Amino acid sequence: MRSRQRTFAAVMRLLLKCLRLGRRRRFKLVRRAEQLWHYGHLCLRSLLYNSFTNGDVVLDSLFEPIYWLVDHVTRWFGVVFVALVIGLTSSVVAIVYICLLPLILQTYTPAWICWHLAYGHWNLIMIVFHYYMAITTSPGHPPQAKDNLTGVSICRKCIAPKPARTHHCSICNRCVLKMDHHCPWLNNCVGHYNHRYFFSFCLFMTMGCIYCSISGWEMFRDAYAAIERMKLLEKERLQVAANQTYYQTPPPTFSFRQRAFHKSVVYLWVLCSSVALALGALTLWHAALITRGETSIERHINKKERQRLQKKGKVFRNPYSYGSWDNWKVFLGVDVPRHWLTRVLLPSPHLPHGTGLSWDLPPCVTEPCTPLLAI
Repeated sequence: MRSRQRTFAAVMRLLLKCLRLGRRRRFKLVRRAEQLWHYGHLCLRSLLYNSFTNGDVVLDSLFEPIYWLVDHVTRWFGVVFVALVIGLTSSVVAIVYICLLPLILQTYTPAWICWHLAYGHWNLIMIVFHYYMAITTSPGHPPQAKDNLTGVSICRKCIAPKPARTHHCSICNRCVLKMDHHCPWLNNCVGHYNHRYFFSFCLFMTMGCIYCSISGWEMFRDAYAAIERMKLLEKERLQVAANQTYYQTPPPTFSFRQRAFHKSVVYLWVLCSSVALALGALTLWHAALITRGETSIERHINKKERQRLQKKGKVFRNPYSYGSWDNWKVFLGVDVPRHWLTRVLLPSPHLPHGTGLSWDLPPCVTEPCTPLLAI
């Protein structure tokens, strides 16, 4: 009898322990769930804690993976874009030398031949020189040590001194002096030391494409009409051949050389016209920025600052603008009148004004710099 009571008591104690363990585990799970809920709520509130957080910040955070993908794709495909530029430009030059130049020498007057040879080769030299300098010249980077640098901030990404007009390039993963943008067609950043080369390349490439489009317009019309005739005669030839035996098929109407010539002229005109429109618009955009003494990044910054000060009844003045004419002189490095020939119309590897670390008044500027703010 006592053994049964002891056994029953042991079973009951074991059952009570199991119930207590189950309650403890259930309480631990509930407590863990509450902790996770409070932690997630705290994280969500921390995103909205800053008073400057708005819809743009949330969208930037959501699109951050896409930005990362674009940056890395642009970095790896930069070599492909450079090869594409060189390939397309070389194809146009080859067509001009092989197809158009013999025709020009046979049909044009000596005066027009001299004009085409002089202008065409000058334009080609300027394009090749400025493109080579744009892709091989470093845009300029600030020093890692904060020696002899006053009034600079610290870049949040590379933790290094960040002088005025310096911005961090997420593709190059470095800060760039007077950064304008990262150009995939150069596989390089456009900054303080190669900004002039980039703009000159765009300008002379646009001029060359416009020159080819205007000069080859009549040839394009004749070549396009010849191709249409080829298609019509080919269709008629096939219809005649369908009613004859295999041995009675007529020979082709046009030779391979004639077909290649006409198609090359059409390809040349279409490519040059397309590039002239697209690159011409980009060149005009950068010309307007240079006239205002801004870069592409500073344009957006100055626009926001102008709107902010306008609400306070103040006027924003760009401290790096010296007037339209002086801005062009500073950008092109023109100090004396002869520099318009030696540094603008001829290839010149001269350095820009300043080091990109400080922005003192250039010697070619006649008027002092306007203040940052004006009431």
